[in-house]
Amino acid sequence: MTTPPYARFTLALAEAYIAFSKTLGTNSLDARLKHLVDIRVSQINGCAFCLDMHHKEAKIAGERELRLYHVAVFAESPLFSDTEKAALAYAEALTGAIDNHRAVSAREALAPYFSDREIAELTYVIVSINGWNRLAIAYQSRPGSLDRVYGLDKAGLEADAA
Repeated sequence: MTTPPYARFTLALAEAYIAFSKTLGTNSLDARLKHLVDIRVSQINGCAFCLDMHHKEAKIAGERELRLYHVAVFAESPLFSDTEKAALAYAEALTGAIDNHRAVSAREALAPYFSDREIAELTYVIVSINGWNRLAIAYQSRPGSLDRVYGLDKAGLEADAA
């Protein structure tokens, strides 16, 4: 496996961040929702590596392909539940340049759909993917380069040679 530079130079930090991210996989949030959030945040941040990875993870987990195409327009799409739309709107509010009022408003809009614990967990999921996006972008991680390592080749979405 090729170790990314940020992991080679700061192994303890990389291991701690990986452990943090793995812990998020054991929280009470629906795994499909987490995939959607990871995809939307990666779209906003322009992270090709993470977008590639999370599309493949979602497909392997059984997410419908058409819904994956609609993530960028989730608010207008009839393919997402109100719960998913609230979570994706919150993810948008906490990504990129943050508008404090929009972030608070989006968090408050989660109340009908999520418990306080789930809202906190969702917030950590959004924080985590934003961080991974920044690492992958800063170090120019190549989309698909870790597919075999992570088992993402099972998605059947290999990139064609450019």
